[in-house]
Amino acid sequence: MTTRPFTVADVMTRKVVAVRPGSEFKEIVAAMERWKVTALPVVEGEGHVLGVVSEADLLLKEEFHDHRLGLVEQARRLDDTAKAGSWRAEDLMTSPAITVAPDASLPRAARLMAARRVKRLPVVDARGTIRGIVSRSDLLKVFLRPDEELADEVLLEVVEPLFPPSRHGVDVRVEGGVVTLSGQVGDSALIPLAARLARAVEGVVDVRCELTADAGA
Repeated sequence: MTTRPFTVADVMTRKVVAVRPGSEFKEIVAAMERWKVTALPVVEGEGHVLGVVSEADLLLKEEFHDHRLGLVEQARRLDDTAKAGSWRAEDLMTSPAITVAPDASLPRAARLMAARRVKRLPVVDARGTIRGIVSRSDLLKVFLRPDEELADEVLLEVVEPLFPPSRHGVDVRVEGGVVTLSGQVGDSALIPLAARLARAVEGVVDVRCELTADAGA
């Protein structure tokens, strides 16, 4: 049976700290300090995500506190100066929010964070209702999988499908998340594929492929 790939729903934090559109500046700062987070989703109704307010959004108030802008810089930073003069979440937030679906793969979430330069993403369902929060640290949780669990998955998902006649001659060892494949197999062309598939298993740190082709096969 094929192991189900990990999704955002498997690693996300389900307890969500959020603010309402009318939440005031000091209230937002206090919530960030209390829950030790750097950004908060802004929600309305039953949890529909409108945007995200981050430390960067709030720090604009400090940046422009005693700094007078020239006309050119004012024109270039209209959004920033507007946020600096605001005090409610609906005016401070970045909208629309960059979100991800619960069934998105972990690589997709990681690529989205990197591309959009954010540290966390609200997880929303098809209706836009918040279901959780996924952060960079959440995406790293897969690397905490036990070595024994990784070895079992590599054996089931890689070795048995690729080398059924010779699977008992293939040894799978995992130490610290590093997979070592060793032994002899009948088809040398499958060796690079085995290494690539083993590396794709969630939680695998690296793969050392010591497989060799059986000259008598």
